[in-house]
Amino acid sequence: MESQTAVLVIGGGSTGCGIARDLAMRGVDVTLVEQGNLTHGTTGRMHGLLHSGGRYAVSDQKSARECIEENRVLRDIAAHCVEETGGLFVKRPEDTEAYFQEKLAGCRACDIPAEVLTAEEAREVEPYLAPDIEKAIWVPDGAVDPFRLCVANAASAEQHGGRVLTHAPVTDLVVEAGEVVGAKIRHERSSAKKTETIYADHVVNATGAWAGRLGDMAGVDIEVRPSKGVMTIMNVRQVDTVVNRCRPKGDADIVVPHETTCILGTTDEEVSDPEDYPEEQWEVDLVIDELTKLVPILGEARTIRSFWGVRPLYEPPEVGSDDPTDITRDFFLLDHAERDGLPGMTSIVGGKFTTYRMMAESITDHVCEKLGVRAACETADVPLPGSEDFSVLRDYMDEFGLRSPVGRRSVQRLGSRADDVLSTDVPNPVLCECEAVTRAEVQDALSAVGTDLNALRIRTRASMGNCQGGFCCHRLASELHPDHDEEVARGALDELYQERWKGERHALWGEQLSQAALNHALHAATLNRDGDPAKTGTPNWDAFDGGKP
Repeated sequence: MESQTAVLVIGGGSTGCGIARDLAMRGVDVTLVEQGNLTHGTTGRMHGLLHSGGRYAVSDQKSARECIEENRVLRDIAAHCVEETGGLFVKRPEDTEAYFQEKLAGCRACDIPAEVLTAEEAREVEPYLAPDIEKAIWVPDGAVDPFRLCVANAASAEQHGGRVLTHAPVTDLVVEAGEVVGAKIRHERSSAKKTETIYADHVVNATGAWAGRLGDMAGVDIEVRPSKGVMTIMNVRQVDTVVNRCRPKGDADIVVPHETTCILGTTDEEVSDPEDYPEEQWEVDLVIDELTKLVPILGEARTIRSFWGVRPLYEPPEVGSDDPTDITRDFFLLDHAERDGLPGMTSIVGGKFTTYRMMAESITDHVCEKLGVRAACETADVPLPGSEDFSVLRDYMDEFGLRSPVGRRSVQRLGSRADDVLSTDVPNPVLCECEAVTRAEVQDALSAVGTDLNALRIRTRASMGNCQGGFCCHRLASELHPDHDEEVARGALDELYQERWKGERHALWGEQLSQAALNHALHAATLNRDGDPAKTGTPNWDAFDGGKP
């Protein structure tokens, strides 16, 4: 099978989706391919911080200015993905006054609003701060849902005529007469794993930490330096404000409130392979121990899972930093025609989630220049799907009688799409109690993702709460019937349940160990999934009182 497009974007993270949206809005025929779900790579494995730029105000002021600029843009165009939590840079007695003042001056030099709070004022904002905190700097940090933001960009690209393919890994690049002219992909979700060759006028490598691997397919070196970091999720929101440690670079220095949880981060360890690296217990212990010094109740709280992400760091080879924390968080556009004598492909590397839109605009300008397209970028001004008129949220709350936490959370997730999704004449029970996800939301998500329950999870947060899917995975799978048969539903259930377990295994102590044991008992015993005869052969229906139903 063959197809043709003007631009092929490889990589379905925030930058790739942002590029696809930008190109499509400028009238360019674009196809995006992603090896897994959208956000499969780094985008889906971050702590959800919407940077104010404060973290870089001393060490990297160019990045700090970009962050505050894009922070303001995302609050406007992606209101349903952003929570305006604010942030604190907290000084402990052992942190130096000189660095505190340097941080404050850096924020103000980068046009980042910053206000000094006394210890008492800081504890009025966050009552669970440690009693020996001396003072803090308030900045406009926020929390952002990377899954929702990525999906909204992809949806916008499709609305403007773009094509988005997930579970479609690139098996090779097509190079003809010394020029990249397309890529071969494999459709993993097709029954026969069909292949497709997509020819393109230009190929964009937006694969983040995997950029080097794609470069190898074309015979060019892209010196990405992947760096892993752990994130540990707590069971509730111990804080409602982003809490940062006010000290120079270091591990375990941030707590981000995210939806119903808090996410603790992180570590910074360079790795050679973005997919194969050790997930070590000392990293989990470190973030809990260090951040307990800022918020002591974290030491007694329940963790529900831990996960690792890989930063796609890049620096020109001549810089040669030994410490990954010294590598700039800036982004780089690599024009392989100029750099390597290989026309037809451009790579975008480095950067941060908060500045994904700016990165996308930069590379889209570059590609449009090559294609002779003169349309201007509008992505900083046009709201993403779901954020077109976020002021209607309160109206929806009244219209649907959504005074309950369930209703409130549904509307917060759906934004201006709430009317379309929640207007239903059939019963709309809650399927995921932890995250307050109803059947209407689940069915809406399934209409977009097919049988992929992990993609459904990304869109709705179903199965991402305290029980980690123990009470709702099977309910979500049952929603696939009758459109899909029993084998498909069982396969989807197994895949989702395994994905949830991967993060739980790092938090098996205290109450979370009890939760994991309960989940196992429910699924292995009550649901009999360990010995289900439907998996091993035809059930002996005669063993039941009424015979075969």
